[in-house]
Amino acid sequence: MNKGQLIVFSGPSGVGKGTVLKEFLKNRENVALSVSATTRQPRPGEENGVHYYFLTKEDFLKKVEEGNMLEYAQYNQNYYGTPKDKVEEALEQGRDIILEIEVQGALLVKEKCPDALLVFVMPPSWQELRSRLVGRNTEDAVTIENRLTIARQELQQAVHYDYILVNDSVAEAAQRLEHIIEAGRCRITEMKDFIREVDQHA
Repeated sequence: MNKGQLIVFSGPSGVGKGTVLKEFLKNRENVALSVSATTRQPRPGEENGVHYYFLTKEDFLKKVEEGNMLEYAQYNQNYYGTPKDKVEEALEQGRDIILEIEVQGALLVKEKCPDALLVFVMPPSWQELRSRLVGRNTEDAVTIENRLTIARQELQQAVHYDYILVNDSVAEAAQRLEHIIEAGRCRITEMKDFIREVDQHA
């Protein structure tokens, strides 16, 4: 059985990461979104192992100490992170796993998992990104400007990713993501066993 790919998916707020992933994941059984761990309390309707792995602060920090978090961060006095064992278990089963995480976490994952495939989602233009944030009608002007400031910083980190995915159309972006993942399977790092096998019979 071939090992699955670890795909890290990032991009600025408002670029449409979740929408593209939702479209991409339709009718795909062998690829899944990674489930994060958190120390916050479950909200009504949330299930352990489905929406998050809900851990105590002690258990979470123990996993960090043992090196069992691919990346983690603290927001509003709660911890959030990606459990390493759950990701590795799925990959060994041949499933592709997508981590939708922030840039800082993505670069940490790249350090620990050099074979991870990093995809950065970009808007077709800066004006379009601003338009999408304003069009959501969920935040005031100050909050939107703060998000745009962070977006500028994140865009500067895009050069550290393997692929750029421009979200000009959700359907087309989802299709291009499929092509990127297929191309990822042809990387030398993914084909070493195949090369070795062919070489043995040369």
